[in-house]
Amino acid sequence: MWWREIVKKMFIIVVGEKMIKKIMIVDDNPDILLSIKNGLEDSAEYKVIGAESGEKCLEILEAEMPDLILLDIMMPEMSGWETYDRIKENEVWRKIPLVFLTARTDKIARDAGDFLGEDYIEKPFEIDNIMERIDKILGR
Repeated sequence: MWWREIVKKMFIIVVGEKMIKKIMIVDDNPDILLSIKNGLEDSAEYKVIGAESGEKCLEILEAEMPDLILLDIMMPEMSGWETYDRIKENEVWRKIPLVFLTARTDKIARDAGDFLGEDYIEKPFEIDNIMERIDKILGR
């Protein structure tokens, strides 16, 4: 029934005493999206929302608010930097913690990522490291 979907969205899902956190991953590489999604959701503490572009990220944000966004910097069409700017221009979205996730390892990108976001994670990565950093940011 239609009302069940509304009820699901109104309540926070709880596992034991831990609330499930919604994490949005924005990356143009489907292997990265799947790898992080599988790794995070295996823990049963996260629900992952995947977006394959900056445009898709903004579209999803119109309907769904994640607890944290993992954002790739190097994407075609709308880069991670531009996506970041668009998120921060919005009064509601600007409160979402943002972590840059990228293959860029140069000092300029790293410094900008650390300054602008909550964290900066370089690819390749270990899923356990991503979970630890997410938990630290979200205060678990």
